[in-house]
Amino acid sequence: QVQLVESGGGMVQPGGSLRLSCAASGNIIRIVTMGWYRQAPGKERELVAHITSGGSTNYADSVKGRFTISRDNAKNTVYLQMNSLKPDDTAVYYCNRVPQFPSWGQGTQVTCSL
Repeated sequence: QVQLVESGGGMVQPGGSLRLSCAASGNIIRIVTMGWYRQAPGKERELVAHITSGGSTNYADSVKGRFTISRDNAKNTVYLQMNSLKPDDTAVYYCNRVPQFPSWGQGTQVTCSL
């Protein structure tokens, strides 16, 4: 069973930046599509960005141009660089395969407010 550990969240003001990291056990992430998901209070979990094993990326319209997903296969780690953060980006962020593995990590809280 793959274990996923997210980190890097925090509290920032609008316009600020954060870089999230997702460390995965084993070497499987290098051969699957990995994604960053987020869940805001009272809302469904949504996929905001994903990256294929070949390095192709795709983004939700709400984050396009502001977020960048990347991966370091040697470190079994996936990153999410988040720039120009908005209050609507406030959520718990998770990484997982696309489609998801059965188990999720604990997520990392991102809060954007004045």
